[in-house]
Amino acid sequence: MRKFDTKVQHLKYKVLREVARQAWNDTLLENVLDIPKIIVPGKTSTMRCCVYKERAILAERVKIAMGGDKENPNVIEVIDIACDECPAAGYDVTDSCRGCLAHRCEDVCKKGAISFDHNHVAHIDKSKCVECGQCAKVCPYAAIVNRKRPCQIACKIKAISINDDNAASIDNDKCTSCGACVYQCPFGAISDKSYILNVIDLIKKSEQGRSYKLYAIVAPSISSQFTYAKLGQVVSGLKKLGFHTVVEAALGADMVAQQESKELAEKGFLTSSCCPAFVKYIKSSFPDLVPLVSHNLSPMAAISKYIKDTTENAKTIFIGPCTAKKAEAQLDSVKPYVDSVLTFEELQALFDSRDIDITELEEDVLDNASYFGRIFARSGGLSDAVAQGLKEQNIDFELKAVTCDGIEECRTALLKKSKNVLDGNFIEGMACVGGCIGGAGCLTHGMKDKAEVDKYGREAFEKTITDAVSILK
Repeated sequence: MRKFDTKVQHLKYKVLREVARQAWNDTLLENVLDIPKIIVPGKTSTMRCCVYKERAILAERVKIAMGGDKENPNVIEVIDIACDECPAAGYDVTDSCRGCLAHRCEDVCKKGAISFDHNHVAHIDKSKCVECGQCAKVCPYAAIVNRKRPCQIACKIKAISINDDNAASIDNDKCTSCGACVYQCPFGAISDKSYILNVIDLIKKSEQGRSYKLYAIVAPSISSQFTYAKLGQVVSGLKKLGFHTVVEAALGADMVAQQESKELAEKGFLTSSCCPAFVKYIKSSFPDLVPLVSHNLSPMAAISKYIKDTTENAKTIFIGPCTAKKAEAQLDSVKPYVDSVLTFEELQALFDSRDIDITELEEDVLDNASYFGRIFARSGGLSDAVAQGLKEQNIDFELKAVTCDGIEECRTALLKKSKNVLDGNFIEGMACVGGCIGGAGCLTHGMKDKAEVDKYGREAFEKTITDAVSILK
């Protein structure tokens, strides 16, 4: 069974796996320059114009797998040398231009950017064009099109532009680290930094007798991943890797649902704080609404804080589908509780770097949370959990949730709230379409994932939020 959606993901995985393998063997520094040759051993490249360019790009991928550019605060990076195959972005005249006499495109262009050759075919001067799109609107043949790169189309908050070298450029002030561009780039020219070496270091030190317990905090969306094995085998694989205990982030979600429902009733209006990309979007694009963001930590941070508050010398690693969690873990409010973050892609690379075939393992148990904590993984789940939290605590408050599935719906809801025309008192913001199950760090992306999450929720031993949270007391 295929473990990844695309060959780009598979290539990224191979780099991560090899970097991890060398790190386990303490040979990374001496062999780091040879990793591109290990991945592309022959003299012919099947991915680029020549093997030398492919290896040069692989060398950049290795750097990102080892933590990336330390001077760049963003967890999302562009590999400039790999970003050269897309056509120039902007408006272009296609072969559909018939050389008509009307020249409406020329008449409507206020910048004089359109001219005609001897065949009366239109041409656009890119140095003059301001991409207003008026020419495309008036062309009777729809011969003028707006060419956008996949990364620009994926980035709904317009944080990506094209620089003078024709490579993608990310505006760090706008970027929410959601990773949509990472998943959509057909050449893998945009990637999330990996902290896999940090995790390997923590595991190795714990195996060498360091006095701390290493906890794996797994996101509930894990239920829709690793479909070639059973969830209990994934849990066993984590322990075989070297984790002392595996805990559900969904238990943190139960904690958040209980507290967030109280906060909502007290304040009368809230936006959720679980999705770090959504929170960053509010801060960058709707700063006046920041006071309305829930003061609760995310489920990742909440359960990690609980573990560190109750367990001496604990270390926590969050494992999930989200690249933005890597940025969240660097926040001053979260850094004390979360030691590192891995995506599901990186976990697969870790398994294989140690030759752990999880399908051969016995099943272990993962049962810390309720149905409501587990369904946080999909759009609408948080709102359902908050409603349940109000019900279980006998709080007399009428919830009017606005569920935002993807950053575009988030923008619409926030815009309405900023103008005081939103019909609702709670905004559930999920930057990725589908919720966490649509995160860029997933092995697979598909609508079937929602059904898997709901099924996983129904299998929870704890049937209420109160029951789940009570085990913490």
